Amino acid sequence: MVENLDSVISEMELYADKFNVPIMQKDGIEYLINYIKKHDIKNILEIGTAIGYSAIKMATCKDKIHVTTIERDEQRYLEAIKNIKKLDLEEKIMPIFNDALNVSLDDKYDLIFIDASKSQNIKFFEKFSRNLEEDGTIITDNMSFHGLVEKDESEIKSRNLRGLIRKVKDYKEFLETNKTYTTEFIDVGDGLAVSKKKER
Repeated sequence: MVENLDSVISEMELYADKFNVPIMQKDGIEYLINYIKKHDIKNILEIGTAIGYSAIKMATCKDKIHVTTIERDEQRYLEAIKNIKKLDLEEKIMPIFNDALNVSLDDKYDLIFIDASKSQNIKFFEKFSRNLEEDGTIITDNMSFHGLVEKDESEIKSRNLRGLIRKVKDYKEFLETNKTYTTEFIDVGDGLAVSKKKER
């Protein structure tokens, strides 16, 4: 177990709260960690590092695990680097500073975790599903988007927010009608989508 992990995690939670950085809800991250342990996942690609919260949680949940994580916001990326270094996790977590849509990777991953710009979820899924192992899983966070996806659109005053909610709904439809993947929607945290390739 990484020394001082709990104190660094607590610091990160306080930082996220203070600076309004979106990090996973506790029951959502708990589901993710249990999934990683249960399915013996070793190689993870994360789209959307933020301050490194979920990457650190995933990388420290068991031995022999490696996380590649991509972040386009420089301030958040630098904060993530700082947190990774505090815990000496440089060998387990590889952060990439770039827009994920501009990143090309050759590696294959047991798990791809999408937790970035909601409006780009379909593009992220289509681009990085090529990097998924045959029996791998793609998990997407924020399918409920703070409960707003289930709300009547007329109740949402902000036009931008309505547009974003529509993108999440479009992504859900994309997953539900996908001919290659089957998706289970899990009602934990802010809503997770768990997608696996259909058996041929």
